[in-house]
Formats: sequence, C-alpha cells, structure tokens
Amino acid sequence: MSEYFETEEVVKEYDGLIVRRILAYLKPYRPLVCLMALALACSTLGELLVPVIQQRVIDGAVMSRFFAVRTAVYKREGTALETSLRQDLEGLMRRPGTIAVGDYLFIPRNQHSVIPGRAERELRERGILDGDSWYAFRYKPDSAAAEIIAARGDLFLRGTETAASVPAASVPAAIERDALYSLPLGEIREIRRGDISYIVHAAVFLFITLVLVFAFTFVQTWSATLIGQRVMKDMRLGLFKKTLSQSTAFLSRHPVGRIVTRLTGDVETINEFFTSVLVAFLKDLSVMAGVLITLFILSPRLAAVVLVTMPPVAVLTAVSRIKARDAFRRQRTASSRVNSYLSERLSGVQVVQLFLRERKSAEEFGERNRELMQANLGEMYVFATFRPMVEFLATVTTATLIVAGSAMVLGLSLSLGVLIAFINLVSMFYAPMTDMAEKYTLLQSAMAGGERVFKLLDTDAFILDGGKESVEGRVRGRIEFEDVHFSYTAGSHSAADSQETARAILRPGTAGEVLRGLSFTVESGEMAAIVGYTGAGKTTIINVLTRLWDIDSGVIRLDGIPIQRIPLPELRRSLLPVLQDVFLFSGTVADNISLGLDLSEDEVEAAARAVYAHEFISRLPQGYRTPLSEGASNISSGQRQLISFARVIAHNPAVVILDEATSSIDTETERLIQLGIRRVLAGRTSIVIAHRLSTIRHAGRILVLSGGRVAEEGRHQELMDRNGLYAGLYRLQYEAGKGG
Repeated sequence: MSEYFETEEVVKEYDGLIVRRILAYLKPYRPLVCLMALALACSTLGELLVPVIQQRVIDGAVMSRFFAVRTAVYKREGTALETSLRQDLEGLMRRPGTIAVGDYLFIPRNQHSVIPGRAERELRERGILDGDSWYAFRYKPDSAAAEIIAARGDLFLRGTETAASVPAASVPAAIERDALYSLPLGEIREIRRGDISYIVHAAVFLFITLVLVFAFTFVQTWSATLIGQRVMKDMRLGLFKKTLSQSTAFLSRHPVGRIVTRLTGDVETINEFFTSVLVAFLKDLSVMAGVLITLFILSPRLAAVVLVTMPPVAVLTAVSRIKARDAFRRQRTASSRVNSYLSERLSGVQVVQLFLRERKSAEEFGERNRELMQANLGEMYVFATFRPMVEFLATVTTATLIVAGSAMVLGLSLSLGVLIAFINLVSMFYAPMTDMAEKYTLLQSAMAGGERVFKLLDTDAFILDGGKESVEGRVRGRIEFEDVHFSYTAGSHSAADSQETARAILRPGTAGEVLRGLSFTVESGEMAAIVGYTGAGKTTIINVLTRLWDIDSGVIRLDGIPIQRIPLPELRRSLLPVLQDVFLFSGTVADNISLGLDLSEDEVEAAARAVYAHEFISRLPQGYRTPLSEGASNISSGQRQLISFARVIAHNPAVVILDEATSSIDTETERLIQLGIRRVLAGRTSIVIAHRLSTIRHAGRILVLSGGRVAEEGRHQELMDRNGLYAGLYRLQYEAGKGG
C-alpha cells in the first residue's frame, strides 16, 4: 500500500523565520503584548523578592545579632590597622542600623556587614571587636522595656541618643545575648518588640507581594491566552480564505482531512506556542537570569560556588534536547501512520468486510499501533530520565551550597539569612530548567505546525483573476468554445500549478487530454444538451466554463468576451451550475435556497414553488425553517435535488448548467422538475448534461461528445434519423430501461 499520504517528516527544532512570522501576527495586539510583558516582569520580580524578604527577616529580626566595636580602642589602635581592614571596618561602622551605646558601636550582622575570620581574629586581639554576641535595640522611656531595664540595670548598657535621625524619646541600649535569653519569656518579648513588629510588617509585605504575584500572573496568563486565541482566529481566517481562493487543481491534490488539520490542529499548536511555550520560556529565562543576578548581589563568592556546578546541567540539557527531538520525530511519524491507516480502513470498512480483510487489517493496524506505543514510550523515557537527573544535580548543588555556605557562616563571612535565601533561589533556578525541557516538545510541535501552516499560506495555486471587462447586469448568455484543449495533468491551470499538477494522481478517465479542439456555440436563450459516454468531457465543460480550471489553449467566450477578461465573481454569478453531486450546507432550508442572498421569505418561497419544491418543504416539521443535518441526510436525495434547483432559480443567473441534475430523482419528481425548468428557463441560456437521454429530447440542440470533440449535433429526431452515436446511445438506454 502506498504511504504517500501517510507521513510527514518532522525536522524542525527551532526556525527563526517561522518564529518571526508567527510573531508578526502580534502587531495588531501590541497593547496586549505590552501588558503581558509588564505582568511577566512584575510577577518575576515578585517571585525573586520573596526569598530576599525571607533573608531580611532572618538576618534583621529572627537572628538579630550585633558586632560590638569598642570606639575608644579603635581610635587608639585604628591607625595601626592595615589600610584595607581599616577601610572595611569604617565602612561597616557607617552602615544603616548601627547603634551607639556609650563606648560601644553595635553593627547589625547581615549580608552587608560580614567580617572574614582572619580580620575578626586581628580585631579581637587588638581589643577593637568584642564579638557578635550582643543584641542592641532602642526603647522609649515610658515603655515596658524601660521598666525591665530599670529593674535589671546591671545586665544592660544604656546610652543617650542625640542623632537627628532618631526621635529624641528613643533611647539606645544593648545586652549580651546569653543574658537576654536568661530573662523570662515575657521580658524577652518586650525587649525584642521591635523585632516582632519588623516580622509582622515583613509578613504583611510578603503577603501583599504574593497577592500581587498572583494578580500579575493572572494578567500574564489571561493576556497570553487572549493573544493566542486572537492570533489563532486571524490565522484560521487567513487559511480559510486562502484555501477558498485556491484552484480546483490544488484542492484535488490535497485531501480534505489534511487541509482541515492545517486549520485546526496545526493552528492549535501555534496557539500553544503563545500560551505554553513563548510565555513559559520568557518567564523561565527571566527567573533564571533574575536568580543569578540576585545570587551575585547577595554573595558573589557563594554565587561563584553555584556556577561551578552548572556545566553538568548544561551538558545534560543539550543531550536531552537531542534525544527529545529524535523521540518527537518518531512519535509524530508513528501517530501519522496510525491516523492515516484508521481513516482509510474505516472509510472503506464495507470493502474490508466484503473481501474478508478484517484479520489482515487488524494485524496491519496492530503493527502500526505497536510502533506508536514504542514511540510514545521512547518519548517518556527521555523525560523520565531527564527530570530525575536534573533533580539529582539540583540536590548536589544544594548540598555543595550548604557545605560551602555553612563554612562561610561559621567563618562570619556570610549571614544565615543569605544562606537560606541561596537555597531557595537555587531551587527556583532548577525548576525552570525542568519546565523548559518539558516544553521543548511543544516548541517542536509548534515549529512543525507553523511550517505546514505557512507552507499553505505561501501556496498561490489560485485561478488568476485579471478580468477588467465588466458584464454585470447585461449578460445575454451566448457561449462559444473555439478549439479548446484541456488536460487535468498538463499545462498551467493556475498561478502556481504547473509543477505540482504534473505529479498529481490521475483521476479515472482523465489521462491525457480531455478536451481535444472542442468547438461549439450556444446562442442566447437556447437550450443545448450535451451527451456522451463516460469520460467524453461533459463535466469538464462545466469546470472550464466556470473557470474552476483554466484551459490549456483555445478560447471560451461569453457574449463575445473571452472569459479570462471577465472578473471572476461576475463570471460565476452569470453562470450557475446544478452539479451532479448535490451539496447542501447544514442550516435551514431557506438558508440553503438563498445561500448568502438577502431574500425575503416570499422570494424564497417563490423560488421553491417554481421547481415544485414548496409542497414537500411545507410538510417538513418547521417548513422553510427546518434545519438540515450535515449532508442534508434528513431529507431524500430527490428533495435535495429540488432544493438545489430552487437555489439556482433564486440566484437568477443568465446561464444555467444542469450536470446530471435529474440522475437521482424518481420519475414523478423528474416530471415536476421538467415542468418547472421549462417555465423558469424561458429566455435564458441553458446547458443540460445528462446520461438519461429521455430528459433532453425537447432540447433545441443536442451536442454528442466523443473523445473530447463534438461528434454529432442536431435535434433529437435529426440525430435518431442519422442513426449515429446518439441513436446508439438512445437505443441502448431504451432497451436497458425496457429490460428493467
């Protein structure tokens, strides 16, 4: 079995051109894009702010500790210190939050005021630094803390604050931490009331931050989804318009299911590109970049330790990307094979049953089904391996961070709050890496879908409409075919069909030229019938006359004007065929009769009465408002034929073409249609193509086609008397009908 339509090769990982073309659809929605970008930035900043707030609370309140610097000793010994050490110490002494109590200067220990172990030892030896075992604070003279200090004055150092930046009522004090935690719990709470207040305010700020992160994330998700839906709407509309404008040659080469997939599944993958891939990648990259920046702000030395553990992660990500690409290709190919086989076998299930191919078909489907299962498992193995390995490397990084950070904390070169913030930030860094790896399949799918969508959009296989001679409202209906040659597989029938049509699959009976120098004339108001054996070119005349296909050579004229010089919409409004296969759309009966025209109920009813369709329509449950199911399967074939006649009459064309229009109608219905046709077509040009010769005996002229040319021409009786091809066809049908 041929697999020409089974599989489509999946080769795209990332294509900048496709991405740029997708992003071009964002231009009409720039305000939404800006809103999404702003919300994305704000939500990312909010997420990064959370561990920073935690660090501030731990260092500034929970683990509130102060270095005690003896100012008098420093003034005496400071000049003997190394220049770098003196400058560092002076910088720390000027840090915000420093509290002066008597001869001591208490510096809060946080990420901005850390002292290397060697420097601490030298400062201790010189008597400048009295360790970090103190707790300094401010209190008001009328507070409970003041009463505690008054009662236990021997435990506290007290001073007088005169700085302009501190309220006059605020008094500084300090106590060693061991002495502080020897007090009753109630007194500790009063002494540390400032820290408790700081924690409460930080908790409120953290809650507000989380609410804002939620709000910005909602706005980001909403705007991204809205952009994706609008882009998908625009793209679907563009694809639909493009498809409707393509030539019949193009549509005959592309299965309907594949085109529908372009407008639905492939466009949906592009929607996922906006909602799940693009925004997620931007968010993940911004979080990862923000984490690295924050790490270096908090502690460059510890950030460097984290960076050392990154190369294995980068290698793992690159390998995983390659494996995911290969697994995705296998999965898409296997899925396409399964879908194609299912569609073909289910469409031809009766043939499968009649030729006893159920077991063989089940075996063939089982093989394709196993291939799909293996492909899906292969894709699962990639992610089942990648995620644990990333988590393992994240754990290794965290363990390394804890070891290095703990040594720095014990060496007084790092605060505990910074170490905890680092652990949280590293976790934030690795989570996007896993997410990006899982979104990689969606990126591949979007690239493949985008490639196919833009390939369809770039296809210009349309019938050229360069007509400038308007005939609107003044068509008489004279039709001329002069030496017309046409083949479905040779020549250029559209703007870009020449190469592709040469590779098209031939229709049965259309190999080579279908029309070979065809010439005839139908006068204005004349009813001409065209008959002939199957494959003689009868239906092809409709295709080339309405310019569904363009001829290879020769000329077709309408009222003496070559049809290529008439605007295509005007040409098709002037020539309306009733095709052999009647097609009615889902909707009401009235909608199918008017088909886009703004007709009143009386006009619709008049068209139906003209072809004797009113009687059966009025008997329907809701009359003209009766909804038709898909394919109009809830009415008979004869009734569908009558509605199609009413539709043509409602559009009032100058030329009516009936292509096997009564082939599915019983004798009584056919008789009613013949009566309506004779009355309605009076004064109009009409071409009737039929195999049932009894329906065209009254035609003004009968053209007998053979081999793409007019073999005989004349009225019914003339052709019978000539005892040629027509007479043979007629006798064959008469005898067959008699025998039936």
